[in-house]
Amino acid sequence: MHELEYPFDNNYILKKSKSLKKALLGDGSSRITKKIAVLGGSTTHDIIRILELFLLNYGIEPVFYESEYGQYYQDAMFPGEELSSFNPDIIFVHTSNRNIKEYPDMNDTDEVVEAKLNATYRHFETMWQKLSDTYHCPIIQNNFEAPFYRLLGNRDVYDVHGRLSFVNRLNEKFNEYARKCAKEGTSFFINDINYLSSCYGLDAWSDPMAWHMYKYALCIPAIPTLSFNIANIIKSIYGKNKKGLVLDLDNTLWGGVVGDDGVDGIEIGQETNLGQVYSEFQDYIKMQKDLGVVLTIDSKNERENAIAGINHPDGKLKEEDFVIIKANWEPKSENLKAIATELNVLPESLVFVDDNPAEREIVKGQLPGTQAPEMDSPEHYIRILDHSGFFEATLISEDDKKRNEMYMANIKRASLEESFADYGEYLKSLEMTADIAPFEKMYMPRIAQLTNKSNQFNLTTKRYTQDDIEKAAADPANITLYGRLTDKFGDNGIVSLVIGNIREDALHMDLWLMSCRVLKRDMEFAMMDALVAKAKDKNINTIYGYYYPTAKNKMVKDFYLLQGFEKVSEDAAGNITFKFDIPEEYDNKNHYIDVKLS
Repeated sequence: MHELEYPFDNNYILKKSKSLKKALLGDGSSRITKKIAVLGGSTTHDIIRILELFLLNYGIEPVFYESEYGQYYQDAMFPGEELSSFNPDIIFVHTSNRNIKEYPDMNDTDEVVEAKLNATYRHFETMWQKLSDTYHCPIIQNNFEAPFYRLLGNRDVYDVHGRLSFVNRLNEKFNEYARKCAKEGTSFFINDINYLSSCYGLDAWSDPMAWHMYKYALCIPAIPTLSFNIANIIKSIYGKNKKGLVLDLDNTLWGGVVGDDGVDGIEIGQETNLGQVYSEFQDYIKMQKDLGVVLTIDSKNERENAIAGINHPDGKLKEEDFVIIKANWEPKSENLKAIATELNVLPESLVFVDDNPAEREIVKGQLPGTQAPEMDSPEHYIRILDHSGFFEATLISEDDKKRNEMYMANIKRASLEESFADYGEYLKSLEMTADIAPFEKMYMPRIAQLTNKSNQFNLTTKRYTQDDIEKAAADPANITLYGRLTDKFGDNGIVSLVIGNIREDALHMDLWLMSCRVLKRDMEFAMMDALVAKAKDKNINTIYGYYYPTAKNKMVKDFYLLQGFEKVSEDAAGNITFKFDIPEEYDNKNHYIDVKLS
């Protein structure tokens, strides 16, 4: 919904929230339902009201638990029946500097200040650990915004007695805890209201009247800004980030029109003010690539001119940084569709970046769901993309960092496939190897991330948090497997996941997930072979598979039939149960992948 895309009108959203919610719920979109507990140190009602809109827009239908005013700590440490039975999928702790109980006094020694700092931090750390141990779900915690006054003036930031110094030191302790959790694979995330309040304007954000009249820890007009930021974290946790950028060239990556002005005439580099602006923007785009954002080009240009402009000696981006370059005179919406097809993703997984409002409107009209942010002026390009939260990084895996590499390798595979008349010979030529093993701790974050991505063929449509994955792996009644595929073009990363639960001497498949990148490359057969081997080790002779239809997994409706299962039943909604009786002499179905099974 356009009204909920950055830059949005905060006052409009607050005023029209009911009609916006009605429109969202009536748009026919399929959404995942998530239970979110909001534990507040101040009033949270309107934050929840607006957060719901942004989550609905991201394909998440939230159900909320809201603590009583100011009862965040009591709810966390001594939960009542309502919160316990709610069993949240995510907990958001909305506190602010108004919840710091004890600041330094001017007469305090350094040791007393340090004791106050540690006591305040322990108050929160104890709460996080209790929440984590009780609910085993992701926790989102506000850090602290700067105080709205500085008693010591500029000295307040470094003097141990200064409130600003105290808040900054507390924030760093929160950051250390978040870093520790990331290393351990624990789902703990900071909602950075320190940065948000700075961008919004601290004087406006910290309006004392909002606190003293309504007990809101921020001004009411800033609530959509806060809620949008929380929604970005949540949609990232559940794999709803965008996957790539589709970039225009002229007046987007450089100033001027390369076909008219020539390569020497475009503005990029340090020679002009505008050239510096575009250079900084290219730097930003290149950093996005390093985080795993897929870069492509969609430009109305002669290809020769486009390539020459991209390879301008002062440009930060080069031809090899882009997975696909479409430089022609076809409609940009058609090029974008072709890019999505070649990447094997949905068009709405991509963000179209173009300075021309007419082109943006055509793309949005032809490809509903594809976002095309308003790129109004080059000096604002970075801010618009950055604040839009398309690529919120709650997890940065090694596979994420290599995503451009993986997509480029996929294009090489597709090109190679076209040169073979025999598909089996093509598969043989890939020289594929696979590691298939039970879920390992080092891969738990990546495994959880995969179950929440939209471009995976998920037969049961189930989504898992990292804690869910860890529980599944630790349960002796489960068989878990991940599959990692490598070939002569490179490492595809983890591309398949299986969770089966042993009940009454049979294995029931709770999850079977395949990446669309490797479908029909025999990896599905390699996983089946490994699953059968593990089942036989546990004296299991029957496997039940389940298919629950969605708009995105219709392609694998017959997946189990191809594995040798028989159809047992199908209900009116299209949910199908399959059964496989493991023969005494099972013949492996995979013939093209060299498998190492652990």
